[in-house]
Amino acid sequence: MKLDFIPLDKLVVSKTNMRFAKRPPDVSDILPSVRARGILQPIIVRPNCAPDGYEIVAGFRRFTAAQIVADERRAVGEDSEAMPCAILETGDDADAIEASLIENLARADADEVTQWVTFTRLVKQGRSPDDIAATFGLEPVAVRRILALGNLLPRIRSLYANEAIDAASVRHLTLASKRQQQDWLRLVHDPDARAPTGSALKAWLLGGQTIPAKLALFDVKASGLATVADLFGEDRYFADAGAFWTAQDAAIAARRDKYADEGWGVVIIPTAEHFYSWEHEKMPKRKGGRVYIDVRPTGEVVFHEGYMSRKEVERASRARIQPTEKPKRPEVTTTLQTYLDLHRHAATRAALIGHPGIATRLMVAHLIVGSPLWSVKRERQASRDDATRESVENCRGEALFDERRRAVLVLLGMNPGAETVTGGNGSDYDLVRLFLRLLDVPDAALGDVITIAIGETLSSGSAAVAALGLTLGVDMADWWEADTAFFDLVRDKEVLGAMVAEVAGDTIAHANASEKGKTLKRIVTDHLDGADGRTKVERWVPKWMRFPADDYTARGGVGTVAANALVAAAKADPATESDGDFDPDPTAPDALALLPDPDGMDRASGIPADNDDGDFAEDEAA
Repeated sequence: MKLDFIPLDKLVVSKTNMRFAKRPPDVSDILPSVRARGILQPIIVRPNCAPDGYEIVAGFRRFTAAQIVADERRAVGEDSEAMPCAILETGDDADAIEASLIENLARADADEVTQWVTFTRLVKQGRSPDDIAATFGLEPVAVRRILALGNLLPRIRSLYANEAIDAASVRHLTLASKRQQQDWLRLVHDPDARAPTGSALKAWLLGGQTIPAKLALFDVKASGLATVADLFGEDRYFADAGAFWTAQDAAIAARRDKYADEGWGVVIIPTAEHFYSWEHEKMPKRKGGRVYIDVRPTGEVVFHEGYMSRKEVERASRARIQPTEKPKRPEVTTTLQTYLDLHRHAATRAALIGHPGIATRLMVAHLIVGSPLWSVKRERQASRDDATRESVENCRGEALFDERRRAVLVLLGMNPGAETVTGGNGSDYDLVRLFLRLLDVPDAALGDVITIAIGETLSSGSAAVAALGLTLGVDMADWWEADTAFFDLVRDKEVLGAMVAEVAGDTIAHANASEKGKTLKRIVTDHLDGADGRTKVERWVPKWMRFPADDYTARGGVGTVAANALVAAAKADPATESDGDFDPDPTAPDALALLPDPDGMDRASGIPADNDDGDFAEDEAA
């Protein structure tokens, strides 16, 4: 075999070439490289019967790309280059077929780590990512994606090269700091731990819910919220999911108000529910159509304009009397109707003063059903961990709450099999129906309704839970016992050592300080169960769960402890202005002076107050 440069017009494709076909092959991937650098790797040819002619055994795609470039150069008056060729000795077709097959099978695509090594060397030689992309026929973003691997620890790149990590996990690891990468590698090599991968890895790196910045309804840059981008530069995520939801809820409220100003009725669908088009019909605004704002748990918000639930459509259809003549013009204009509505509104809410019982029932109806001005979200009690969900579903507190919830559903005339009391669709009809029913509910039963409604809408992990638990003196030992799901989630050896000290004493904790996490867990569970001759420990609750909550290490980072700190700060200085809404005004009149006296006289004006104590017991006979 010898090497030579042969003009393109002396070359034809051999029928022994494994890529031989009547149609030219797709060369879009290598054409940019051929334009920039020409043909660098010789094709394989052998002499044929034509004078000074050769047929191509292997290299049909390179030859095709070279022809395209030659045509482009001739069009601008430039000469084409000869083709580098490796010339086989004259032989039979079998030799040529073998050469074609071997040459094509040998060209395996380089893995991304190998490409990273090559691209890094080119960058050090002064080539830009755009130059590299043009040379190798790649998109610039693909080159930057390969170069991003350089920010990973060598051990992670090695695992990826050996296919021990999938591409999605590697991409998420580019979000991680070097410290996080080291922590993740420790989980990989710990036989008692399980390193997160895929979407779980992304949540682990970002500390919980991962929300793409592109889903924000607000100006992300103007909001000042921190975002994190993977090194591929394609996606950004909010570093603080709670801060995102605060800003997103404000943006949703602004959009809701805008729709309301335009005359729309608005229903906000909470994250625990979903808008189903088959349960609604398209309906224009003038016929009562609403805007449904579908808030997804992922952070996405979808606006459905001009819909009405099928139940409401059927109800209106049954009540509607078909006109026998052309509809008459309304006797009031839109502006006059607004005038009437606003004056009725002003008079009604003024008359409501002095009737706290009625006001409370109307407030509860809004809390349960919702309205264009009320949007209350239910606590979804969601967890990606199946064991956590099962543990909560079977706990004593959940069983008791569910029992009382079903009793409240029956009391309100609702389906006792429904999952929740709250979370209505904002229907005016349902709101009025529930309000009128609540007027017949005595105070004691109304308290049960309020308790269940507040319980369903109490945010898990919030400072409100900490404040409520402290106020009620909740002892978690009455409601919780350690289970397998809990211990599966505790993986910190320092914490496990502290738990051993709690249940077994400092002596045993020091003696087992070097043991694996699995051994420390077994010591704790043996003491809780009284197994293997251990002294049984009753009513043990980890510090994180208690009211007030505490942590085990100086590292902290425990959400329940942080919530407890907020409660302590508020209790120590309740008059401190935190957000501008509750700053006391020293010039304001004494609030007690505005309340009715026990004898029924208004303190400020001396006018007798209405005798409404909210229990609807004025009529003894009733």
